[in-house]
Amino acid sequence: MSRNWKDALRCATACGRCGAALAPADPRILSVYDHEPICLPCKRREEERPDYEERAREAVGACLADVEVAYGDPGGFCYHHFYPFTC
Repeated sequence: MSRNWKDALRCATACGRCGAALAPADPRILSVYDHEPICLPCKRREEERPDYEERAREAVGACLADVEVAYGDPGGFCYHHFYPFTC
């Protein structure tokens, strides 16, 4: 990852994919493709891509290697690719 993984968990004010506004209480989730915070409708579209499962496995592997925090740890980078969060 090209930057500190905690930066990706920042409180984005817009979806990194479609540009929809995100209020602090709006759920967002990290993309497995570019690690940017995206809205849940964009995540659902991402999950429909034919390469999503393969990319998700690769993202988890990269996360675990880079940050050494378990996939299921709510404080970890990998967790936020699969479970929505708010600010």
